[in-house]
Amino acid sequence: MSTPTSLELPDRVRRTTIRTARGAFAALEAAPASGVCERDAALLVPGYTGSKEDFLAILDLLADDSRHVVAIDMRGQFETAGAGEPGGYAAAALGADILAVMHATGARHLVGHSYGGLIGREAVLAAAGAEFASFTLMSSGPGALTGPRARDLRAMLAALGAGDGPGDVGRPGNPTPDSAAPDKAAPDTAELRAGIAELWRSHLEPQAVAAGVPGDIVAFLGRRMRGNDPDGLVLMAAHMLAAPDRTAELARLDQLPMLVIYGENDNSWSPAAQENMARRLGARRLCIPAAAHSPAVEAPATTASALTQFWDAAEATRTDSAAVSGTA
Repeated sequence: MSTPTSLELPDRVRRTTIRTARGAFAALEAAPASGVCERDAALLVPGYTGSKEDFLAILDLLADDSRHVVAIDMRGQFETAGAGEPGGYAAAALGADILAVMHATGARHLVGHSYGGLIGREAVLAAAGAEFASFTLMSSGPGALTGPRARDLRAMLAALGAGDGPGDVGRPGNPTPDSAAPDKAAPDTAELRAGIAELWRSHLEPQAVAAGVPGDIVAFLGRRMRGNDPDGLVLMAAHMLAAPDRTAELARLDQLPMLVIYGENDNSWSPAAQENMARRLGARRLCIPAAAHSPAVEAPATTASALTQFWDAAEATRTDSAAVSGTA
């Protein structure tokens, strides 16, 4: 999971709630000191078990350039309410949530980190790129998670009792509950919640302490982990383990500026896989030295500068195209 280095809100960052036609979403938002937003607004979407706080280190840096920037908790994440029914965690439904937030905030640039990149892709494809100024995949991949992190995720599902039987939703061949035919009854929400709390207590918390994470950050990580909707946690994991490769579909939106950004030591989707995805998309690509899976935390100045330069270039290209069209 992404681990913020500080929870202190910069001067221009505040907590808020984004209200949309699809419900309310907990958010952090940053505005330029002048109060004048001359640039297109941006929306930042966190990854699995992440939250809006994963972007705290870059929000004020991004807003410096006369831009309104919003980071959210997706449905069922941390401080945003859960879906209430399994269909609310389908990839298309989560993508529709992102579109609703973009409409409510006026955001035109979209950044999806890790699992948030897969969901951001759903939003972009559903809108065929319309109303988007750019799309950034940050430490995200072309499809299902593979390698050691995928094994860890399957182990977590098994520990929660959600990945044992051949029909369980945690299995990559059976990602949705309506197609499940489990060998035994799936754990209910209360059981999942208790299992997540135990997973944190016995494994994740000691791991964070051993890594030298400060006490206040460890406490926050615990609140966040336990704050996730248990059903959403399982269903999002199932999707991440079974997500199809939709890169070819996204590449057809060749008028939409895209950026693929990742750390050279990413331990989720490999840097080679992300480089190949960028090539297939015809996207700009940036590999950040010494960073791993969370560039916004591990290299905030570099990440914020790269995003700002990319967004400015995308807006300039659109302005130039409009000027040419107007004189044609």
